[in-house]
Amino acid sequence: MESAITVTPAQLPGILLHLAVVRPVFLWGPPGIGKSSLVRAFADALGLPCVTLLGTQLAPEDLIGVPELVEGRSRFAPPETIARDEPYCLFLDELNAATPEVQKAFYSLILDRRVGAYELPAGSIVLGAGNRATDNALARPMASALVNRLVHVHLRASATDWLGWAGAAGVHPWICDYLTQRPDHLWIKPPTSEEPFSTPRAWHMLSDALHSYGDDIAEETLRVIAYGTLTTSHASAFCAYVKTLRHRYGLDAIVRGDLSWPRRPEDRDLLFFFAEAFRARLVKDLPASKEHASRSVREFARRAKSLLVELAEISLECAQLVIASDDDGMPVLPGWFLLDVSRDLPRLVAART
Repeated sequence: MESAITVTPAQLPGILLHLAVVRPVFLWGPPGIGKSSLVRAFADALGLPCVTLLGTQLAPEDLIGVPELVEGRSRFAPPETIARDEPYCLFLDELNAATPEVQKAFYSLILDRRVGAYELPAGSIVLGAGNRATDNALARPMASALVNRLVHVHLRASATDWLGWAGAAGVHPWICDYLTQRPDHLWIKPPTSEEPFSTPRAWHMLSDALHSYGDDIAEETLRVIAYGTLTTSHASAFCAYVKTLRHRYGLDAIVRGDLSWPRRPEDRDLLFFFAEAFRARLVKDLPASKEHASRSVREFARRAKSLLVELAEISLECAQLVIASDDDGMPVLPGWFLLDVSRDLPRLVAART
Protein backbone atom coordinates (compact mmCIF):
# COMPACT_ATOMS: atom_id res chain seq x y z
CA MET A 1 0.00 0.00 0.00
CA GLU A 2 1.37 3.40 -0.99
CA SER A 3 -0.04 6.89 -0.71
CA ALA A 4 0.79 10.32 -2.08
CA ILE A 5 -0.19 11.74 1.32
CA THR A 6 2.69 11.17 3.74
CA VAL A 7 3.99 12.57 7.03
CA THR A 8 7.49 13.10 8.40
CA PRO A 9 8.77 11.68 11.70
CA ALA A 10 8.42 15.11 13.32
CA GLN A 11 4.75 15.31 12.33
CA LEU A 12 3.89 11.81 13.50
CA PRO A 13 3.63 12.31 17.31
CA GLY A 14 1.06 15.09 16.93
CA ILE A 15 -1.04 12.90 14.66
CA LEU A 16 -0.81 9.87 16.93
CA LEU A 17 -1.68 11.94 19.97
CA HIS A 18 -5.17 12.45 18.53
CA LEU A 19 -5.65 9.27 16.51
CA ALA A 20 -4.10 6.52 18.60
CA VAL A 21 -6.10 7.36 21.71
CA VAL A 22 -9.38 6.70 19.88
CA ARG A 23 -8.55 4.19 17.13
CA PRO A 24 -5.78 1.71 16.28
CA VAL A 25 -3.27 3.13 13.79
CA PHE A 26 -1.10 1.38 11.22
CA LEU A 27 2.15 2.98 10.05
CA TRP A 28 3.32 2.24 6.53
CA GLY A 29 6.84 2.98 5.40
CA PRO A 30 10.00 1.59 3.82
CA PRO A 31 12.55 -0.37 5.85
CA GLY A 32 15.03 1.49 8.00
CA ILE A 33 13.30 4.85 8.41
CA GLY A 34 12.62 4.39 12.13
CA LYS A 35 8.99 3.26 12.44
CA SER A 36 9.66 1.06 15.48
CA SER A 37 11.77 3.70 17.22
CA LEU A 38 9.10 6.34 16.67
CA VAL A 39 6.42 4.11 18.20
CA ARG A 40 8.54 3.39 21.27
CA ALA A 41 9.39 7.08 21.67
CA PHE A 42 5.70 7.98 21.43
CA ALA A 43 4.82 5.41 24.10
CA ASP A 44 7.56 6.76 26.36
CA ALA A 45 6.22 10.28 25.89
CA LEU A 46 2.82 9.09 27.10
CA GLY A 47 4.38 7.26 30.03
CA LEU A 48 3.18 3.88 28.73
CA PRO A 49 5.23 0.69 28.61
CA CYS A 50 5.55 -0.57 25.04
CA VAL A 51 4.86 -4.25 24.38
CA THR A 52 6.08 -5.29 20.94
CA LEU A 53 4.76 -8.33 19.08
CA LEU A 54 6.49 -9.31 15.83
CA GLY A 55 4.01 -10.61 13.30
CA THR A 56 6.62 -12.80 11.62
CA GLN A 57 7.34 -14.64 14.88
CA LEU A 58 3.78 -15.31 16.05
CA ALA A 59 1.34 -18.18 15.89
CA PRO A 60 -2.41 -17.63 16.53
CA GLU A 61 -2.14 -19.15 20.03
CA ASP A 62 0.48 -16.53 20.91
CA LEU A 63 -2.37 -14.02 20.81
CA ILE A 64 -5.55 -15.82 21.78
CA GLY A 65 -3.75 -18.02 24.29
CA VAL A 66 -4.45 -21.65 25.11
CA PRO A 67 -7.56 -23.12 26.71
CA GLU A 68 -7.65 -23.75 30.45
CA LEU A 69 -10.29 -25.22 32.78
CA VAL A 70 -11.86 -22.84 35.28
CA GLU A 71 -14.64 -24.27 37.48
CA GLY A 72 -15.34 -27.01 35.00
CA ARG A 73 -15.46 -24.71 32.00
CA SER A 74 -12.79 -23.99 29.43
CA ARG A 75 -11.63 -20.53 28.55
CA PHE A 76 -8.68 -19.10 26.65
CA ALA A 77 -5.88 -17.70 28.77
CA PRO A 78 -4.09 -14.92 26.86
CA PRO A 79 -0.30 -14.72 27.30
CA GLU A 80 1.01 -12.57 30.14
CA THR A 81 2.77 -10.21 27.71
CA ILE A 82 -0.71 -9.08 26.62
CA ALA A 83 -2.85 -9.70 29.71
CA ARG A 84 -1.78 -6.74 31.83
CA ASP A 85 -3.63 -4.81 34.49
CA GLU A 86 -2.20 -1.37 33.73
CA PRO A 87 -2.59 0.56 30.45
CA TYR A 88 0.16 0.07 27.89
CA CYS A 89 1.04 0.52 24.22
CA LEU A 90 0.58 -2.65 22.19
CA PHE A 91 2.84 -2.44 19.15
CA LEU A 92 2.13 -4.95 16.39
CA ASP A 93 5.31 -4.74 14.34
CA GLU A 94 5.48 -6.36 10.89
CA LEU A 95 1.75 -7.02 11.17
CA ASN A 96 1.27 -7.31 7.43
CA ALA A 97 4.11 -9.86 7.25
CA ALA A 98 2.18 -12.25 9.52
CA THR A 99 0.37 -15.27 8.12
CA PRO A 100 -3.36 -14.86 7.34
CA GLU A 101 -4.23 -16.96 10.43
CA VAL A 102 -2.23 -14.64 12.69
CA GLN A 103 -3.70 -11.54 11.04
CA LYS A 104 -7.16 -12.97 11.66
CA ALA A 105 -6.28 -13.52 15.33
CA PHE A 106 -5.65 -9.78 15.61
CA TYR A 107 -9.18 -8.79 14.50
CA SER A 108 -10.89 -8.63 17.88
CA LEU A 109 -7.77 -7.28 19.60
CA ILE A 110 -7.58 -4.40 17.13
CA LEU A 111 -11.26 -3.54 16.79
CA ASP A 112 -12.76 -4.56 20.15
CA ARG A 113 -9.57 -4.25 22.23
CA ARG A 114 -10.14 -7.68 23.72
CA VAL A 115 -8.91 -11.27 23.46
CA GLY A 116 -11.55 -13.72 24.64
CA ALA A 117 -12.62 -12.55 28.08
CA TYR A 118 -9.60 -10.29 28.51
CA GLU A 119 -9.99 -6.62 27.64
CA LEU A 120 -7.14 -4.14 27.26
CA PRO A 121 -7.00 -1.74 30.23
CA ALA A 122 -8.56 1.68 29.70
CA GLY A 123 -5.96 4.10 28.38
CA SER A 124 -4.13 1.47 26.32
CA ILE A 125 -3.32 2.16 22.68
CA VAL A 126 -2.78 -0.19 19.74
CA LEU A 127 -0.30 0.64 16.96
CA GLY A 128 0.83 -1.45 14.02
CA ALA A 129 3.59 -0.99 11.46
CA GLY A 130 4.82 -2.67 8.33
CA ASN A 131 6.70 -2.35 5.08
CA ARG A 132 5.14 -2.12 1.65
CA ALA A 133 5.31 -4.84 -0.99
CA THR A 134 6.99 -2.31 -3.29
CA ASP A 135 9.91 -2.10 -0.84
CA ASN A 136 10.98 -5.66 -1.72
CA ALA A 137 10.32 -6.57 1.91
CA LEU A 138 8.32 -9.45 3.34
CA ALA A 139 4.72 -8.27 3.10
CA ARG A 140 1.55 -10.29 2.67
CA PRO A 141 -1.76 -8.92 1.42
CA MET A 142 -3.78 -7.54 4.30
CA ALA A 143 -7.39 -8.74 4.35
CA SER A 144 -9.97 -6.02 3.75
CA ALA A 145 -11.54 -6.74 7.14
CA LEU A 146 -8.22 -5.95 8.82
CA VAL A 147 -7.49 -2.93 6.61
CA ASN A 148 -10.87 -1.49 7.56
CA ARG A 149 -10.13 -1.85 11.27
CA LEU A 150 -7.14 0.52 11.16
CA VAL A 151 -6.37 4.16 10.47
CA HIS A 152 -3.52 4.17 7.93
CA VAL A 153 -0.67 6.70 8.11
CA HIS A 154 2.17 6.72 5.57
CA LEU A 155 5.61 7.76 6.78
CA ARG A 156 8.43 9.21 4.68
CA ALA A 157 12.07 9.82 5.51
CA SER A 158 13.03 13.42 6.30
CA ALA A 159 16.65 14.54 6.39
CA THR A 160 15.72 17.64 8.38
CA ASP A 161 13.97 15.58 11.06
CA TRP A 162 16.67 12.94 11.18
CA LEU A 163 19.53 15.41 11.43
CA GLY A 164 17.71 17.22 14.23
CA TRP A 165 17.51 13.93 16.10
CA ALA A 166 21.01 12.78 15.16
CA GLY A 167 22.77 15.76 16.72
CA ALA A 168 21.23 15.05 20.12
CA ALA A 169 21.63 11.27 19.76
CA GLY A 170 25.39 11.41 19.33
CA VAL A 171 25.52 10.36 15.69
CA HIS A 172 29.07 10.77 14.40
CA PRO A 173 29.72 14.37 13.26
CA TRP A 174 31.17 13.20 9.92
CA ILE A 175 27.78 11.71 9.08
CA CYS A 176 25.81 14.73 10.30
CA ASP A 177 28.00 17.10 8.30
CA TYR A 178 27.88 14.95 5.19
CA LEU A 179 24.09 14.55 5.20
CA THR A 180 23.66 18.26 5.85
CA GLN A 181 25.35 18.77 2.48
CA ARG A 182 23.75 15.74 0.79
CA PRO A 183 20.32 15.23 2.40
CA ASP A 184 19.24 13.28 -0.69
CA HIS A 185 21.61 10.49 0.41
CA LEU A 186 19.76 9.78 3.67
CA TRP A 187 17.40 7.26 2.09
CA ILE A 188 17.10 5.42 -1.18
CA LYS A 189 14.37 3.13 -2.45
CA PRO A 190 15.26 -0.48 -1.59
CA PRO A 191 17.00 -2.22 -4.51
CA THR A 192 15.68 -5.37 -6.12
CA SER A 193 18.94 -7.22 -5.48
CA GLU A 194 20.48 -8.29 -2.18
CA GLU A 195 22.84 -5.44 -1.42
CA PRO A 196 23.25 -2.76 1.27
CA PHE A 197 21.26 0.42 0.75
CA SER A 198 21.11 3.79 2.47
CA THR A 199 18.48 4.39 5.15
CA PRO A 200 18.49 6.32 8.44
CA ARG A 201 19.13 2.99 10.15
CA ALA A 202 22.10 2.25 7.86
CA TRP A 203 23.67 5.66 8.58
CA HIS A 204 23.17 5.04 12.31
CA MET A 205 24.94 1.67 12.00
CA LEU A 206 27.82 3.35 10.19
CA SER A 207 27.98 5.97 12.95
CA ASP A 208 28.25 3.26 15.63
CA ALA A 209 31.10 1.65 13.69
CA LEU A 210 32.92 4.98 13.34
CA HIS A 211 32.62 5.64 17.06
CA SER A 212 34.02 2.17 17.72
CA TYR A 213 37.08 2.68 15.49
CA GLY A 214 37.68 6.36 16.25
CA ASP A 215 38.54 9.20 13.89
CA ASP A 216 41.92 7.68 13.02
CA ILE A 217 40.18 4.79 11.24
CA ALA A 218 42.23 3.55 8.27
CA GLU A 219 40.96 4.56 4.83
CA GLU A 220 40.59 0.94 3.71
CA THR A 221 38.66 0.04 6.87
CA LEU A 222 36.37 3.01 6.34
CA ARG A 223 35.63 1.77 2.84
CA VAL A 224 34.82 -1.70 4.14
CA ILE A 225 32.21 -0.51 6.64
CA ALA A 226 30.79 2.24 4.39
CA TYR A 227 30.30 -0.15 1.47
CA GLY A 228 28.88 -2.69 3.94
CA THR A 229 26.12 -0.38 5.14
CA LEU A 230 25.28 2.11 2.36
CA THR A 231 24.34 2.26 -1.28
CA THR A 232 27.53 1.90 -3.33
CA SER A 233 27.46 5.43 -4.78
CA HIS A 234 26.72 6.94 -1.37
CA ALA A 235 29.52 4.93 0.27
CA SER A 236 31.99 6.15 -2.35
CA ALA A 237 30.90 9.76 -1.90
CA PHE A 238 31.08 9.54 1.90
CA CYS A 239 34.60 8.08 1.82
CA ALA A 240 35.64 10.87 -0.51
CA TYR A 241 34.09 13.41 1.86
CA VAL A 242 36.13 12.04 4.77
CA LYS A 243 39.21 12.36 2.60
CA THR A 244 38.43 16.06 2.06
CA LEU A 245 38.19 16.54 5.81
CA ARG A 246 41.52 14.87 6.42
CA HIS A 247 43.28 16.83 3.69
CA ARG A 248 41.42 20.11 4.26
CA TYR A 249 40.29 20.01 0.66
CA GLY A 250 36.92 21.64 -0.06
CA LEU A 251 34.63 22.58 -2.91
CA ASP A 252 34.57 26.21 -1.74
CA ALA A 253 38.32 26.46 -2.35
CA ILE A 254 37.87 25.07 -5.86
CA VAL A 255 35.05 27.52 -6.64
CA ARG A 256 37.18 30.42 -5.35
CA GLY A 257 40.11 29.28 -7.46
CA ASP A 258 42.40 28.62 -4.50
CA LEU A 259 42.60 24.93 -5.44
CA SER A 260 41.99 22.97 -8.63
CA TRP A 261 40.03 19.79 -9.32
CA PRO A 262 41.96 16.75 -8.05
CA ARG A 263 43.81 15.10 -10.95
CA ARG A 264 45.62 12.10 -9.46
CA PRO A 265 44.26 8.69 -10.48
CA GLU A 266 44.05 7.64 -6.82
CA ASP A 267 41.77 10.64 -6.15
CA ARG A 268 39.15 9.64 -8.72
CA ASP A 269 36.59 9.01 -5.97
CA LEU A 270 37.33 12.51 -4.69
CA LEU A 271 36.76 13.96 -8.17
CA PHE A 272 33.36 12.25 -8.43
CA PHE A 273 32.44 13.53 -4.98
CA PHE A 274 33.29 17.11 -5.91
CA ALA A 275 31.40 16.78 -9.20
CA GLU A 276 28.27 15.66 -7.34
CA ALA A 277 28.74 18.39 -4.73
CA PHE A 278 29.23 20.97 -7.52
CA ARG A 279 26.01 19.81 -9.17
CA ALA A 280 24.16 20.08 -5.85
CA ARG A 281 25.58 23.60 -5.35
CA LEU A 282 24.35 24.68 -8.80
CA VAL A 283 20.88 23.24 -8.15
CA LYS A 284 20.72 25.04 -4.81
CA ASP A 285 22.13 28.44 -5.82
CA LEU A 286 20.94 29.04 -9.38
CA PRO A 287 17.40 30.46 -9.71
CA ALA A 288 14.93 29.05 -12.23
CA SER A 289 14.91 32.36 -14.12
CA LYS A 290 18.00 34.33 -15.14
CA GLU A 291 16.13 37.59 -14.48
CA HIS A 292 16.02 36.65 -10.78
CA ALA A 293 19.77 36.08 -10.60
CA SER A 294 21.71 38.68 -8.63
CA ARG A 295 25.09 39.99 -9.81
CA SER A 296 26.91 37.61 -7.46
CA VAL A 297 24.89 34.65 -8.76
CA ARG A 298 25.70 35.59 -12.36
CA GLU A 299 29.36 35.77 -11.46
CA PHE A 300 29.08 32.35 -9.90
CA ALA A 301 27.40 31.03 -13.08
CA ARG A 302 30.27 32.37 -15.19
CA ARG A 303 32.79 30.80 -12.86
CA ALA A 304 30.84 27.54 -12.98
CA LYS A 305 31.16 27.38 -16.78
CA SER A 306 34.94 27.74 -16.52
CA LEU A 307 35.02 25.05 -13.86
CA LEU A 308 33.04 22.74 -16.13
CA VAL A 309 35.66 23.17 -18.84
CA GLU A 310 38.46 22.37 -16.38
CA LEU A 311 36.53 19.36 -15.09
CA ALA A 312 35.90 18.05 -18.63
CA GLU A 313 39.65 18.19 -19.34
CA ILE A 314 40.21 15.79 -16.44
CA SER A 315 37.08 13.63 -16.80
CA LEU A 316 34.37 14.13 -19.39
CA GLU A 317 32.24 11.67 -17.40
CA CYS A 318 32.34 13.89 -14.31
CA ALA A 319 31.53 17.01 -16.34
CA GLN A 320 28.54 15.25 -17.88
CA LEU A 321 27.44 14.18 -14.41
CA VAL A 322 27.19 17.83 -13.35
CA ILE A 323 24.76 18.82 -16.14
CA ALA A 324 22.95 15.47 -16.56
CA SER A 325 19.15 15.21 -16.50
CA ASP A 326 17.30 13.25 -13.81
CA ASP A 327 16.16 9.63 -14.13
CA ASP A 328 13.03 10.76 -15.99
CA GLY A 329 15.06 12.69 -18.56
CA MET A 330 14.10 16.09 -17.14
CA PRO A 331 16.76 18.82 -16.72
CA VAL A 332 17.86 19.40 -13.12
CA LEU A 333 19.77 22.62 -13.69
CA PRO A 334 17.95 25.79 -14.85
CA GLY A 335 17.37 26.00 -18.59
CA TRP A 336 19.05 29.40 -18.92
CA PHE A 337 22.27 28.08 -17.41
CA LEU A 338 22.29 25.00 -19.66
CA LEU A 339 21.71 27.28 -22.64
CA ASP A 340 24.62 29.50 -21.60
CA VAL A 341 26.80 26.42 -21.19
CA SER A 342 25.97 25.08 -24.67
CA ARG A 343 26.60 28.52 -26.19
CA ASP A 344 29.75 29.52 -24.31
CA LEU A 345 31.51 26.20 -23.78
CA PRO A 346 33.17 26.04 -27.22
CA ARG A 347 34.51 29.57 -26.74
CA LEU A 348 35.84 28.76 -23.27
CA VAL A 349 37.50 25.59 -24.53
CA ALA A 350 39.12 27.50 -27.42
CA ALA A 351 40.36 30.17 -25.02
CA ARG A 352 42.03 27.58 -22.81
CA THR A 353 43.56 25.89 -25.84
